[in-house]
Amino acid sequence: MKLATRINSFLPKYDHDLSRVFKQFHKLGLTHVDLNFPEHTKGYTAKEMKALLEENDLGANGVALRFREEFINGELGNHNQEISEQALILCKEAVDYCREIGGEVVTIWLGFDGFDYSFQINYEQVWQQIQHYLSIIAEYAADIQVSVEYKPFQPRAYAFIDSLGLALTMVNDINKANLGITLDYCHMLMKHENPAYGASLLGSRGKLFGIHLNDGYGLNDDGLMIGSNSLVKTLEFLYYAKLHHYQHAIYFDTFPVIEDPDKECQKNMDMIKKLDAVIEKIGMDEIRKVIEQNDAIAVSELIMKFIA
Repeated sequence: MKLATRINSFLPKYDHDLSRVFKQFHKLGLTHVDLNFPEHTKGYTAKEMKALLEENDLGANGVALRFREEFINGELGNHNQEISEQALILCKEAVDYCREIGGEVVTIWLGFDGFDYSFQINYEQVWQQIQHYLSIIAEYAADIQVSVEYKPFQPRAYAFIDSLGLALTMVNDINKANLGITLDYCHMLMKHENPAYGASLLGSRGKLFGIHLNDGYGLNDDGLMIGSNSLVKTLEFLYYAKLHHYQHAIYFDTFPVIEDPDKECQKNMDMIKKLDAVIEKIGMDEIRKVIEQNDAIAVSELIMKFIA
């Protein structure tokens, strides 16, 4: 199982020294790294970053775009075309960097593409603009997977790509083999989506390019330790990831503030391995048989087996 975690959770403890963070990742037993671009890559050429990863026996899962400052009114869908072009350039640079460090996935979260007021944007125009730029990026990154991560809101009141349905519609409109979707578990709870439903749809279509695993209460991007609130939903989500042979790293997108990041990460690792072992013990075929019964009583019996 490939496992990665949120670098920003560790930076304050390790003096914002990426080399110290990577050493700790290796010590904890993590296997891969996702880098925020350009946030985590500043000061490191791709060659230097690749060497640092290899030194700590870590693989590069990929890079995730982080837009700041001039992009607060939109990235690829910005009303100002010059800013959208800058966002495109940043995405292409991220693709180049990902390729050079041996990464597999470039994750694009358009956190500022959205709106706060009615009548604020031309919805169809923004849709076509984002579609146009994502298509260019997918073509530029023909040898790499490009993954759209969605979130219903925050920092905008309404995100433009805010749900599984809209993300999948965008991906289908563009229709590129290397363009898919990253599912963030907390984001799905915020949208009142069932995470396993999304994993099933995307996995069966070969479009599940990323998993950000965490937990929460659905009203906010809580970033709690995995399985700490919605344990049964987490089990179902992992079942469908296994069923469809998800191959990339599972990324712990959790936010320890009071908790020690090392201990919190260790508990995430312990939990996911425990849940994976429970699924294996009961068996994929046995779980499938319960699903095929469409029987809530049978489901209750299955849950009892999970927690026994």
